[in-house]
Amino acid sequence: MADQLASSTMGEASQDPAVTGGHHPADAAMLTHQVSELFTPLPSYHGRAISWIAVSAIVVAFVVGGLALIIGPTWWLFWASAGLAVAGFLVGAATNIMDDWY
Repeated sequence: MADQLASSTMGEASQDPAVTGGHHPADAAMLTHQVSELFTPLPSYHGRAISWIAVSAIVVAFVVGGLALIIGPTWWLFWASAGLAVAGFLVGAATNIMDDWY
């Protein structure tokens, strides 16, 4: 069985129920990574840089928009932050941000 796992690719082993044991597919990928003796480091973060930029813009927009409502309300700042949130959403949608979940 160990020889079979070592010779299989990551995609094939992640589909094997004996390997996954009913766990998340990432667990199977880690097991395959260790068994197949591919000692390359796994990525320490998930997603692309554009995805992080889009999410950061949306978070900043929500924080600034909330502060604009608390301190005033300062409507021009609120609507500017709403526009930034929409722009971040559009960037995320245009770059298929949902494909970066893992």
